[in-house]
Amino acid sequence: MGTHAIKVPDLGEGIAEVELVAWRVQPGDTVAEDQVLADVMTDKATVEIPSPVAGQVLALGGEVGQQLAVGAELIRIDVVAGGGAQAPAPAPAPAERTPPSAGKPLAAPAVRHRAAILRIDLQQVPGSGADGRILHEDLDAWLVRGPGSQAPSAARYAERNDEEAVPVAGVRRRIAQRMQDAMRRIPHFTYVEEVDVTELELLRAQLNERWGSERAHLTLLPLLVRAIVLALPRFPQVNARFDDEAGVLTRHGAVHVGIATQTAVGLMVPVLRHAEARDLWSCAAEIARLAEAARAGRATRDELSGSTLTVTSLGALGGIASTPIINAPEVAIVGVNRIVQRPVMQGGAVAARRMMNLSSSFDHRVVDGQLAAEFVQAVRAALECPALLFVD
Repeated sequence: MGTHAIKVPDLGEGIAEVELVAWRVQPGDTVAEDQVLADVMTDKATVEIPSPVAGQVLALGGEVGQQLAVGAELIRIDVVAGGGAQAPAPAPAPAERTPPSAGKPLAAPAVRHRAAILRIDLQQVPGSGADGRILHEDLDAWLVRGPGSQAPSAARYAERNDEEAVPVAGVRRRIAQRMQDAMRRIPHFTYVEEVDVTELELLRAQLNERWGSERAHLTLLPLLVRAIVLALPRFPQVNARFDDEAGVLTRHGAVHVGIATQTAVGLMVPVLRHAEARDLWSCAAEIARLAEAARAGRATRDELSGSTLTVTSLGALGGIASTPIINAPEVAIVGVNRIVQRPVMQGGAVAARRMMNLSSSFDHRVVDGQLAAEFVQAVRAALECPALLFVD
């Protein structure tokens, strides 16, 4: 028998500290080798920390929500003699193996974390998975259905004086820190240009009608990514990452496009890698896969890092214009606003055209205004004459 202190591991990518988001064991619990002890969060993803030994938990090294430095003690275990091979079988973990209604509901750590962020009581959520396990789809259904409807009453319009203090923690805290840091360190300027996407939308509809049953469904984003890819060779300063402490701008040949994606726990940016080597349908399929992984909490650290330029879109809620915040250390972000049909002068006559604004922000330290405008105009030219999207 002996005491073993398990420390916060080095998770790479220069990560110096993590946030403790969930304990999977408590003092007194018996654990097996490789059993998950805790969930921690970096600025990219949630990571499970397994036990390298079997034994009994003596003490926990922090509280949920606490920041722990890499190398700090995470948990202390009284090791079973003979190592993991001689360890007795662990007792069933309540969160994973006890039947629903007999303890904690069955749910994966990512589901529990998402439910905590959304302040959903899992005891109230019926699970559709095996043995009643609660899935992300069950949380989605609960959000739509709600905990139950109530009949209107005279008190419907009564005054309310309740208030709730919601800790900004987990993904939400990471987002807040990154956005604050980006705005503090980067002198943003935003350039807005309107684009006539009438022909582009006609082409998109025709391609989906022709290939929709065989290939990925095309949204606007793959077409926009293609236009960006075609423009970037003339504007390498835009497809870059700036280390302002070292004073080094790294221009990238590879086009790794961050796709800003809204999830239940906040904004995440999965990365479409090597967009320059993909066709429209490959882009569409990968964007859809990454968005689903991010929304379901399955995106890996590698899928959430390494972008060289980001695209953000609010879809139908995109408004007329926006001022997107740069995803540091990148130097540019392209924002898509909603498409509207409105009258436009064309050839001396008024015509109904489908119009959309691009709202793009740039790091003024390394991207001059004229260069940014020329880049956006190049993207616009390809979108307004979609045949150019198929010409290298």
